[in-house]
Amino acid sequence: MSLPTTVDAIIIPKVGSQTVGADEMNDKLYIQTGGVEVIEKKTIPFPKPLPGSIVIKGIYALKEFPAILGEETAGTIIALPTDEAVLNNETFKKNGFQVGGKVASVSLAANPSGACSHVLVQDFLGTHATYISVPWKFVYPVPDNVSTRIAAAALLQGLTAYTFTEEAYNVKKDDNILVHTVAGGLGLLLAQLVHARGATVIGTTSTPEKAELAKKHGTDHVILYKNEDTVSRVLEITNGEGVDGVFDGVGQDTFDKNFKLIKRKGTIVSLGNASGRVEPFSPLRLTQKNVKLVRPTMANYVYTAEEAYHYGKKVFELIGDGSLRINIFKEYPFTAEGVKQAQSDLVEGKTTGKLIIKVINEGQE
Repeated sequence: MSLPTTVDAIIIPKVGSQTVGADEMNDKLYIQTGGVEVIEKKTIPFPKPLPGSIVIKGIYALKEFPAILGEETAGTIIALPTDEAVLNNETFKKNGFQVGGKVASVSLAANPSGACSHVLVQDFLGTHATYISVPWKFVYPVPDNVSTRIAAAALLQGLTAYTFTEEAYNVKKDDNILVHTVAGGLGLLLAQLVHARGATVIGTTSTPEKAELAKKHGTDHVILYKNEDTVSRVLEITNGEGVDGVFDGVGQDTFDKNFKLIKRKGTIVSLGNASGRVEPFSPLRLTQKNVKLVRPTMANYVYTAEEAYHYGKKVFELIGDGSLRINIFKEYPFTAEGVKQAQSDLVEGKTTGKLIIKVINEGQE
């Protein structure tokens, strides 16, 4: 199949209309800010793929605002790398990439320089496009028993949940683990993985409906944080000992409480800032209980091609055998209006699972 010269894409353009060339694309498309009205669908040039990249025809893209337009996608390979060094790489060969094969990709990678937590790794602007070009080590083969629809919704948060329960804090049998906002997309995955390791899952959420959803995904005790005191309930559940580990994506509103409910020698995994950034504090605070504090990013756990292969294989194995269930809230059309609606639904708190964009109907060219 010949490579396209243009693609349809969901973009946020630069303020004021200007012609956007392939070499200038990343400089021009992420500047305008505002409400959903700034989202547009355009036909734009498709840049020449780099020799080490795989070209993917997108079928599903994940909607995960606030973010660059599209961080995850799943689809089929239409072109393999041309770099001989890549083609002879042992990890590349283990992936078994082939034209027509199903794959998923994540567009963000670690930036060990410390300048920022992530850098955009795609040759292209994002995953909300009919075709994208991605460096091969950020592409994950999807097994036959996992659909591209599920793969698009699963990859980033699936990798995050698995690596965090393996490396940020290695959850063990009989641990007591607290997951803040357990009914969210990542929270539900964490609950399932923690439960599967034989630990007790304590989760916080806002409504009885979300509490029921959390229980169906392995949460043993649910705390309605709007009506109950989280610290008191955790200490009650754990007979005053506290939890062995905390997975906290809330940030500012819950951080101080974590120190009151964590067990001596426990681990706090700070993994998000939904309520705002955690304020700076003295490391001496950790000595009160010999607490470990970790602020990881998934991208640094799948930094090498071998790490990406290992963890991607593990995640898709769990999804394929039904051990890890992925919740998709809704599928939206690949139009500016469809993406605007997805954004609005997220902002208004209407969602309980993943949102995906149907980019191309399977079989459509």
